[in-house]
Amino acid sequence: MRGAVEAGVTFFDTADMYSDGASEVVTGRLLTKLFARREDYVLATKVFYPTGPGPNDRGLSRKHLVAAIDASLKRLGTDYVDLYQIHRFDSETPVEETVQALDDIVRAGKARYVGASAMYAWQFAKLQMAAAAGGWTRFVAMQNRYNLVNREDERELIPMCRDFGVGVIPYSPLARGLLAGTRERTGESHTVRGAAATGSDRPVDFDVLDAVRTIAERRAVPPASVSLAWLLSRPGVTAPIIGATSQSHIHDAMTALTIALEDTETSDLERPYAARLMSDY
Repeated sequence: MRGAVEAGVTFFDTADMYSDGASEVVTGRLLTKLFARREDYVLATKVFYPTGPGPNDRGLSRKHLVAAIDASLKRLGTDYVDLYQIHRFDSETPVEETVQALDDIVRAGKARYVGASAMYAWQFAKLQMAAAAGGWTRFVAMQNRYNLVNREDERELIPMCRDFGVGVIPYSPLARGLLAGTRERTGESHTVRGAAATGSDRPVDFDVLDAVRTIAERRAVPPASVSLAWLLSRPGVTAPIIGATSQSHIHDAMTALTIALEDTETSDLERPYAARLMSDY
């Protein structure tokens, strides 16, 4: 994390369910040490998944949201988060209950803004419209699974976010390492170098990787940097969540900021893509 801060990174994302809350604890402690002022960085966390054994330890009910934000703030060691995100859509809780509770959290000063993550366009529209109708705090950010081998959100979700003025924050920007070159084509399957196989790679996805590698070799940069440069050039994208676990990941991400892809390169990267079925969020 120190390397990221020294490189100029100021946006940090976590969730209450990561490592049973330990991620929030570690993140909060490190940010306090690495930044002189709380105002100098943007801190985001998420809520939805179970954080305990009881029925009220999960979901987006008022009861859980009110308790969860207090628990997250305690673990993070801060008075507020800049962005409080619902981690998934909760089909068991009325959207009005969720957005009103989020509005109360913002009005109480415990969160500056609210966002959402990983849902269908119609679900996000339902939440946003409920907030607008009730005069409650609207969503300003959307996390989505978006990369060169999964571009389905370009059809509805991302255009809707742009229309709403909602920032897009893609997660899994390198398709769990595929677009960084951690997996190799072997006939119709793949082998893995330094990462667990996800079982979701298609042969056509390696055609995309081949295009990434061709451009990376020509520019003498890592494949990950080319993949991230493409993502950063997409309309509506605010900042990808790179999930860095080493200094090299930070280097690759920072290198991406220096790459301005030519139109022909963008076309070469996008040409092999084949539509896929939307995964169940």
